[in-house]
Amino acid sequence: MNQSPFLSAALDAARAAADVIRRYYQRNLEVVLKDDKSPVTRADVETEKVIRGLIGERFPDHGFYGEETGQSAIDADYLWLVDPIDGTKAFVREYPFFSTQIALMHRGHLIVGVSSAPVYGEIAYAQAGEGAWLDGRPIRVSEIDAIEQCAISGGNLKTLAAGPGWARYGRLVERASRIRGYGDFLHYHLLAAGKIDVVIESDVNILDIAALAVIVEAAGGRFTDLQGRAPTLQTTSVVATNARLHEEVLASLGET
Repeated sequence: MNQSPFLSAALDAARAAADVIRRYYQRNLEVVLKDDKSPVTRADVETEKVIRGLIGERFPDHGFYGEETGQSAIDADYLWLVDPIDGTKAFVREYPFFSTQIALMHRGHLIVGVSSAPVYGEIAYAQAGEGAWLDGRPIRVSEIDAIEQCAISGGNLKTLAAGPGWARYGRLVERASRIRGYGDFLHYHLLAAGKIDVVIESDVNILDIAALAVIVEAAGGRFTDLQGRAPTLQTTSVVATNARLHEEVLASLGET
C-alpha cells in the first residue's frame, strides 16, 4: 500500500489510543451518563484527547469531530471523525468488543479509515483506492452472489424492529444460509475479510461507522444506509455487503 501521511497519522493515533485503553481496561472506572444516556469514562475522554492532540499537531488546519471532545472547524476541507472507544458499554463490562474508530473525510467523501480493537487484538485500515488491510495482511470481500449462500450479521436493529421493515428483515433472514449478530467493529472486519457477506444496522452514528465504511469499500464491498445512500455526517443506518448482494438486500428490505 502506498501509505499517505493521513493514514500514517491515523495509525499512529490508533496506537497511542491503544496504550491509553490498555492502561484503563479492567480498572473499575467511574461511569458517567451523558445527556443521551450513553456511558462515558475517563478512558474515553483521555483517549480522544491523545488522538486529537496527535492529529492537530500534524494537520492544524483540519477539522475535528469527536465523540467526547466535540467539533472544531467542521466545515474544513479535511474533517477527522473519531470515536475513541466505540462500545463503551463493553469496555465498562470488561469484554473485548470495543474499538477506536478514526476516519478522515475530504469534502464530504471518506478517504481514510482505521478500526483498532486493541483488547480483541485486531486492527483494520484502508485508504480509498489503495485497498484494505487487517493486521498487516491485504483483505478482500467474498464473491458469494446468492442470498441463500450468504452469511448475514445484524447489529443494533431497534428502529428496524419497531417498524414495517422488521417483517422484511425476517424474510431476508429466512433465506440466508447463516445468521449471526457479531456487532460493533467485528462484523465489518469479517465482511471486509470475506468471512461474512452482509451487515445490517438501523441505529448508528457516523462516528461509529465512518472508518469501517472506508475499509469495507476499499476491500471491494459496498456501504450505504438503508435507503442506498452513501455515508454522510447524518447517516444513522447501514447496509454493508460484498457488493454483489447489495441491490438485492436493499430491495428485500424495501427501504429504497
